[in-house]
Amino acid sequence: QVQLVESGGGLVQAGGSLRLSCAGSGSIFRIYAMHWYRQAPGKQRELVAAITSGDNIGYADSVKGRFTISRDNAKNAVYLQANSLKPEDTAVYYCNAHWTTASGTYSVWGQGTQVTVSS
Repeated sequence: QVQLVESGGGLVQAGGSLRLSCAGSGSIFRIYAMHWYRQAPGKQRELVAAITSGDNIGYADSVKGRFTISRDNAKNAVYLQANSLKPEDTAVYYCNAHWTTASGTYSVWGQGTQVTVSS
């Protein structure tokens, strides 16, 4: 069973940086499309960044130029480098893996890591 574990969240001042990590299991990690989502209190979960198995990358407009997503298939890991953080970036950040095999389509979530940006 695939599991995802996020780490790297914390409290940071506005303008600071954090690097979030997501460690995954599974021998076919390389075929997963990986995503970072976030959910702020009282708001819907939103997609922040995505990276496909072919390393195509996309970002939400709100984080373009500040956040960078990357992956290391040898380590079964995906990262989110978050720079120039703003108070509005405060949220629980979730890692998501999505993939399709002959058996079906799958989506797995991590437990989330809290990011708090103080003004």
